[in-house]
Amino acid sequence: MAYLTEKFGPAIRFRGEAAVAAKIPAIKARGAAQEVKARRKETYGGTFVYGLPLLGLFFLLWEIAPRLGWLNRIFFPPLSEVLLAWWDLLASGALVEHIGISLQRAAIGFALGVLVAIPLGLLMGRYSLFEKVSDLLVQTLRNTSQFALLPVFILLLGIGEESKVAITFYSSVFFLLVNTISGVKSVDPLLIKAARSMGTSDFDLFRKVILPASIPSIVAGARLAVKSSLFAVIGAEMLAGKSGLGFLIQNSQLMMETADMYAGILTLTVIGLTVNYLLVWFERWATAWKGQSEPSLI
Repeated sequence: MAYLTEKFGPAIRFRGEAAVAAKIPAIKARGAAQEVKARRKETYGGTFVYGLPLLGLFFLLWEIAPRLGWLNRIFFPPLSEVLLAWWDLLASGALVEHIGISLQRAAIGFALGVLVAIPLGLLMGRYSLFEKVSDLLVQTLRNTSQFALLPVFILLLGIGEESKVAITFYSSVFFLLVNTISGVKSVDPLLIKAARSMGTSDFDLFRKVILPASIPSIVAGARLAVKSSLFAVIGAEMLAGKSGLGFLIQNSQLMMETADMYAGILTLTVIGLTVNYLLVWFERWATAWKGQSEPSLI
């Protein structure tokens, strides 16, 4: 036994050390994944916890500043009066109706933007010749203000739903387009070469490699596009609308019903935050395969 140990001991120890060394990358990967998961949980949970005191202080100042005369109560009512006005609008059904109309307009415009921007962005990001031909037109349109074009949309499409959907589409499509192009160009060339070496078709290359790898950039563009869509539809409703949150805010301001006006603004803020965090959750779900991805909270 001593002879076997003396003769084969170094080889046995070498094989054991090699086996342990082979397991080290997997152990490190599991540890890194657990660390990222814990950091995500701490980040998303801690953001709300740490942010509550400052938000509470803001709301407290909103309540006491008009009551102490620091702000004109006619133009800036206390938060409690705004919340009471918000409840009255909600109970009457008027607020729900305005929210539904604004969200429908924004959703249609955003959906049209997704249908146009993502395929176009994939093509422009992948094929340089196509990008060279179309980039000048895209940049020209992208740098033209949507609100400057609102009168054009009204002249061409009227003051009905079509013009509001058009300006919402115009406001969202370029955020999605630019971020999709950026996402496609940032795909690791080794992934594309590996897929090509296995005989992957162009369609499967887009579907299985380029699009999944571009998801973080596309979602970042979607978050900007959603915000821009909401801003655009509110502006359109203020200028040429008889319904929606924009109309509610503008009409309340003209009628000096400032509590209702701030109630509409708060509602718009809550909607924007909700949609933003839904997209954050979607980004986390869509990029779970990356393991170490950590989307921002902005």
